[in-house]
Amino acid sequence: MTHWHDSMVDQPDTSGAAYAAGWTISGLAVLGVVLGVWLLGI
Repeated sequence: MTHWHDSMVDQPDTSGAAYAAGWTISGLAVLGVVLGVWLLGI
């Protein structure tokens, strides 16, 4: 049940540099938001 495949949904190429860069940028953005909220005490 955890593995599904829908032919209408494009599957990303998980081995590409753009995929890795996107996740890296996403991760850094999330860390930046968490640290910013923590430092500002909001």
